[in-house]
Amino acid sequence: MPTAADSLPPFPTTARSYAAVPALVARQAEQRPDALAVTDGSTHLTYRELVAAASTLAAELADRGVGPGSAVGLLAARSARLVVAQLAVWWAGAHTVPLDPAYPRARTTAMIEDAGVLLTLGDKALLAEAGLPGDRTLVLAEDDPAGPPTGTAAAPYPCGADSPALVLYTSGSTGRPKGVAVPHGAVADLVTAADGIVLHPGDRMLFHSPVAFDASTFELWAPLTRGAAVAVSTADRPTAGELARDVEQLGVTCAFLTTALFHHLAARRSPVFGLLRTVVVGGETLSADHAAAVLRAFPWLHLVNGYGPTEGTTFTTLHRVRPADCAGPPPIGRPFGGARVLVLDEHHRPVAPGERGELWIGGSRLALGYLGQPELTADRFRVLPGAGRMYRSGDVVSHRPDGTLAFHGRVDDQVKVRGFRIEPGEVEHALRGLPEVAEAAVVVRGPGREDAALAAFVVPAEDRRPTAETLRRALADRLPAHLVPTAWTLLTSLPLTGTGKVDRRALAEEPAAPAAAGPSDAPAGLTPVQQAVAAVWSRALERPVTDPEADFLAEGGHSLLAMWVVDDLREELGVELSLAEFLDHPTVAAQAALVESALLAATAEAAR
Repeated sequence: MPTAADSLPPFPTTARSYAAVPALVARQAEQRPDALAVTDGSTHLTYRELVAAASTLAAELADRGVGPGSAVGLLAARSARLVVAQLAVWWAGAHTVPLDPAYPRARTTAMIEDAGVLLTLGDKALLAEAGLPGDRTLVLAEDDPAGPPTGTAAAPYPCGADSPALVLYTSGSTGRPKGVAVPHGAVADLVTAADGIVLHPGDRMLFHSPVAFDASTFELWAPLTRGAAVAVSTADRPTAGELARDVEQLGVTCAFLTTALFHHLAARRSPVFGLLRTVVVGGETLSADHAAAVLRAFPWLHLVNGYGPTEGTTFTTLHRVRPADCAGPPPIGRPFGGARVLVLDEHHRPVAPGERGELWIGGSRLALGYLGQPELTADRFRVLPGAGRMYRSGDVVSHRPDGTLAFHGRVDDQVKVRGFRIEPGEVEHALRGLPEVAEAAVVVRGPGREDAALAAFVVPAEDRRPTAETLRRALADRLPAHLVPTAWTLLTSLPLTGTGKVDRRALAEEPAAPAAAGPSDAPAGLTPVQQAVAAVWSRALERPVTDPEADFLAEGGHSLLAMWVVDDLREELGVELSLAEFLDHPTVAAQAALVESALLAATAEAAR
């Protein structure tokens, strides 16, 4: 079975003082054994209980052949036992491959095969849904992971600084997702950095990111290596209201929010900011207006703007945002925690302060490279004379007069949409694999804006006339939801530049057109409740919705817009719908039926 170490190029190990995350957590358990380590609202683990549970599970993993060099998948909903599981894998000396339960089966299977996963830990239902063979899975116990006292926990395996800790998958321009192998030393330097984000033993950090998203690395291990606690949000896809509820009920003091989610909460004047001491944002360009509004309303808040690719282990630079920073785009800050940066021109020469150049990242927090892709690793990770091993980020930045970095965009086609890193080439590759498609191009409309969206332009195969819904559903079976375009246009041919390349600028400026008309496209009569739901949809989508069978995703909606709609339905109609319920019932008629059921139940309850 191939391992991460087998498919990554060797490079010199630097001698430095180092302790892996499991050893750091064990140290906290020695110093404060009865302090709270993890809570998900129903399960509460002290540090003593956390390390005992991880040690016990690590022994079980060893019995199944898991050890140094092994890749172990994680396929579970957020919970206290998921935290135990990830720590247990490291305790046994193996590395984790976090899997998102929301990904389609084909994507999950491809990641497991690509990473050479020996065993997958997870929830029983999710493992069954993924169709994984029983001899390669281990179901996590649903009862209290702490269990009865088992005596002294075995010491964790002494993972080396350059041993892989986890493999995180990002979008790939060739159609193959890239498995970024992150070493233990990089994770430890991120979460323990004295010049990074301040956390105290009394703090509680919110864990609400998908475990396959690199922000979860910080959410989990920064608190647990510093004697603070992890507060787990167990909601599948929390709405703004559920997020505020979790922050209040779990006693959260610090939280990471994607930039898009921060903007959403700021625009809604969410009370969640009044409950927090520190908010870290990252993923896209931070809006100065939203940042200024939050700081005016909550002047005590530590608002930190974070920047960094997965290849640099979550955050490379940080900047505490103050009102004075909001006169223009807030900076992305300075490197911290062992990271180094250079701003270079196309000849790898440093540019002068104020001039724009490409950001190269070095230091102790670089990833090992891309799993099984040596050519791509060699292209993006290079040894520069006098600088050492550096990662070419593809981001354009400049040094401001105060020494902080300003972000200016990309040098390639890679984009960020609602915090997700997207290579349009991966989506195009998947589209071209559909029998209905002869050629395809994907661009981003409104890059950098809250309403940024993927737009697909499709040339149908001969004698085919696919609808937008047909194409969307076909892609949803192959790609994660954030890679599925929300706007679709059929063309007889793709526009080309004078050099024969696809004219992406022309496509980005092309007004969206429906891919095909179907029987349900004609307006139909709406019931009063359907009218109320359609009115909320119309505001969110910024166009009239008149068909009871209109599908929210097919109409251009996405998860962040869905969050807005759920909040509006609660405020205007007095019904509580979860985001999962909303997305599982994506038509106007289906959501109106949910609203009617909720209103009838509330009326019956009031009559008792």
